[in-house]
Amino acid sequence: MRADARGTPPGWPAAVPPPGAEDWQRKAQAWLLDTCPPDYRGHDVLVRQPAVLARLAVLHAGAQLDGLRRAVATLRADLSGAVGSRVVDQALEALEAERLRLLAVEEGAVLVEQALAGARVVRSL
Repeated sequence: MRADARGTPPGWPAAVPPPGAEDWQRKAQAWLLDTCPPDYRGHDVLVRQPAVLARLAVLHAGAQLDGLRRAVATLRADLSGAVGSRVVDQALEALEAERLRLLAVEEGAVLVEQALAGARVVRSL
């Protein structure tokens, strides 16, 4: 992985210190838990095994993106007659913002997963 000036690869979550920094894994784990359903905190294996949590965070973000894509594809037809076209347009704008957020979460979770697996970050010169 190539690093930016902060010592993290592009797309690395801002809330997570660079790999190798003091306590980075604990902070990465907290960030991963924040990206997953709240009930995950109630499962000891998910709290104690960051590699498992990272894999699930990647899958969860991907599933949310899949659902969002379906919603975008069908929203106009699904809401026809229920709300005005302006409301649908506003909902689609909100979904686009959410898509961008989820893409960033997915990318960050992949990077954290790779770092937890031992991938090294190489600083660019």
